[in-house]
Amino acid sequence: MIRVLGKGLTAQAIKEEYNDVILYDDSDFNTYDKQADEVTVVSPGIPPYNEMVKESNNVISDYDLIYEKMPFSIWISGTNGKTTTTQMCQHILKGKGSVCGGNIGTPVSKLDKQSKIWILETSSFTFHYTKYAKPNLYLLLPISDDHVSWHGSFEEYEKAKLKPLYMMEEGEVAIVPEKYKDIKTVCHLITYKHSDDLCKKFDIDKTQINFKEPFLLDALLALAAKKIIFDEVDYKAINTYKVDEHKVEEFKDKRNRVWINDSKATNQDATINAIIPYKKKRIYLILGGDDKGANLEPLFEFIKDLDIEIYAIGSNSNKLKELAEKFFINFYDCKTLKEAVNEISKKHDSMGIAMLSPAAASLDQYTSYKQRGKEFKELVSGLSLL
Repeated sequence: MIRVLGKGLTAQAIKEEYNDVILYDDSDFNTYDKQADEVTVVSPGIPPYNEMVKESNNVISDYDLIYEKMPFSIWISGTNGKTTTTQMCQHILKGKGSVCGGNIGTPVSKLDKQSKIWILETSSFTFHYTKYAKPNLYLLLPISDDHVSWHGSFEEYEKAKLKPLYMMEEGEVAIVPEKYKDIKTVCHLITYKHSDDLCKKFDIDKTQINFKEPFLLDALLALAAKKIIFDEVDYKAINTYKVDEHKVEEFKDKRNRVWINDSKATNQDATINAIIPYKKKRIYLILGGDDKGANLEPLFEFIKDLDIEIYAIGSNSNKLKELAEKFFINFYDCKTLKEAVNEISKKHDSMGIAMLSPAAASLDQYTSYKQRGKEFKELVSGLSLL
């Protein structure tokens, strides 16, 4: 028998693929056998302090369950950009027989086991519960403060992201930020400082790539993966990839002013990366939501010397206000996205940019970052010409 904690997509996929599977959630805790030694798969959204997890034996991840049937696999993680990097990898490797899934799209239990390559976006939650599975190629984007409330500390979050490096074998390859160059691992470790460093190490000409930061790094990691496996740098394929909505998405209002929908920026590192290309402009920045307990001081350290104003929405407005006062940044407590857009519109002109890049999750006010981004675009499109 396989026990699964959770009843979401991961759990349902396991139930469909395996015999004798029982799903549990917190409402079933009274019927849960705390002494049982059956394999217990924990859905990635369930934190380690959950009572059922604490009372379980033989805990593993869904990756462990499928590991013996997993083909050559590329795992992609990091704080920001992992979805785009995963999609870019799939875009340029699909002709080589790849499929992608994991944390996005198809759960690993449902992926085609006859495929030659699995490309898996992998969360720190999954890493926390994984005991046996490992990638053949690991692409790690930079790690910054996130999911502290789930892991308990940034150190535990970082530790989860680095876990595959201790499990990989000789001959396997990991590409990681230079910060982790001294990690003891038997795999072949390739480190990078920034995009230009990756270009140099993999002999990639970035002038032939149609993406700017933050998507340039994602594209380079995808190109590096294909070069490692097939010794090809596929500029043509990567340049046909289309970035998803709600990621540093530029558009203009009726008065030809630039607005940027970056609702997908659910942590400060994503927001910093989104701001970098616009550092020399006047910026009207909408921040706020559920920041998951993250320390946001690095974001304010980064923006303190820019020509910037903050328009706060969501549940962490008080924290944002205190930081704005500490760093002497103009601050407006708007509460809602509608109020923020209206206030910005009174000042915004063709010389600046207005950006929704909240550095926080959306669930305090919205069902998803997509709903938040959609509302933002609708509000901007509804602004008058006057």
